[in-house]
Amino acid sequence: MEDQKKIELFEQMPVPRAVMKLAVPTILSSLVMVLYNLADTYFVGMLNNPIENAAVALAAPVLLAFNAVNNLFGVGSSSMMSRALGRRDYDTVYKSSAFGFYCSVICGIIFSLLCTIFAQPLLNLLGADADTAASTAAYMKWTVTFGAAPAILNVVMAYLVRAEGASLHASLGTMSGCLLNIVLDPIFILPWGLNMGAEGAGLATFLSNCVACLYFFVLLWYKRGNTYVSISPKMFRPQKNIVLGIFGVGIPASIQNLLNVTGMTVLNNFTSAFGADAVAAMGIVQKINMVPMQISMGISQGIMPLISYNYASRNIQRMKKTLLFTVKIAVGFSIVVSAGYFIGASGLIRLFMDNPDIIAYGTRFLRGFCIGLPFLCMDFVAVGVFQAAGLGRNALVFAILRKVVLEIPALFILNTLFPLYGLAYAQLTAELILATAAVVVLVRLFRKLEREKESI
Repeated sequence: MEDQKKIELFEQMPVPRAVMKLAVPTILSSLVMVLYNLADTYFVGMLNNPIENAAVALAAPVLLAFNAVNNLFGVGSSSMMSRALGRRDYDTVYKSSAFGFYCSVICGIIFSLLCTIFAQPLLNLLGADADTAASTAAYMKWTVTFGAAPAILNVVMAYLVRAEGASLHASLGTMSGCLLNIVLDPIFILPWGLNMGAEGAGLATFLSNCVACLYFFVLLWYKRGNTYVSISPKMFRPQKNIVLGIFGVGIPASIQNLLNVTGMTVLNNFTSAFGADAVAAMGIVQKINMVPMQISMGISQGIMPLISYNYASRNIQRMKKTLLFTVKIAVGFSIVVSAGYFIGASGLIRLFMDNPDIIAYGTRFLRGFCIGLPFLCMDFVAVGVFQAAGLGRNALVFAILRKVVLEIPALFILNTLFPLYGLAYAQLTAELILATAAVVVLVRLFRKLEREKESI
């Protein structure tokens, strides 16, 4: 089956238009996901109870850990699918999508079981104490015990749909759940509704992820016979080339997210030593910082099918134009946001919780984090190119450099030199070095690709 509209998008459409067609829906989806993440913090913050707000912040590393599975089977399978499309190898496309779908379901169930069985040690690891443990456990009951499988599956299915160029449908599926979550949050959380506090935020998240999964099932049923995405059990036949191709990209991407979880856990443990107000402030700042981070990630994810397809078909010039256009848009946006955050830090924190101590903590945290945003954006784009091209080793090296070599040691050092407030500058320290490395590696990659093409 060949779809001429998809071939036109990947091969003939002007690069700026193709990038916008793929990236804009993904960015919008990322923005809605940010609003959905902010909604938990915002509505729980309206209770003006630092313990409830701290519960959402403390559970964040576990929810972030879902991305390890999302990236293993979402990024890995979608990269494999788009590269196979570039080679016109449609059988591999079908089998890759089925492999990603069924493995994500299995892993979601395993994740849920493990987190439930080892709930108490996990709470201790996250930094929950006698004050925050009960609220954190109640929030995780819905988001992890019941919610791990649908949370993982709806993201993986969005990756699979996006891999064939259907970025709009991928984003609509994700946004349907996010928007429902925003509507349900105040009803479940606030006193005028069910008054469930942080637990209500977890329940709203669980229901919204179930609705997003339902959207994708309906979409695939409607498009049956006219899509490269297959969830047929008959296509779930792991073959060596498919498994190695998916894992070659997916495992480094998964490790990257596990390292992100480790970094956030270290950060939260350092912060928790200064009390619930500091933890609540750090949680609010992390959610605010997610806006430009998710947009940068949305851009890098949006262009992945275009990069993968043209890498596989050896259209290096189109691949290069795609990257340069994306960098200009993404880094320019990050610089503007960074300046706005630095100037308006205290006002942004006050939107979430009108508590003088939390505003004071959060203002200084946000100003430290926001300076690193343009460099983080460049890193995201570079890793997106590596993943799209199947260069999982490059992505893994960057992940290890970011967390193990640079950011986590910086957290220890800066917290020792400048207690609490130094934590906010660890990201800047790491990303400044990584952004420089990203430019060097990408320049060398394209020179190598151009030489290889000339020698053919």
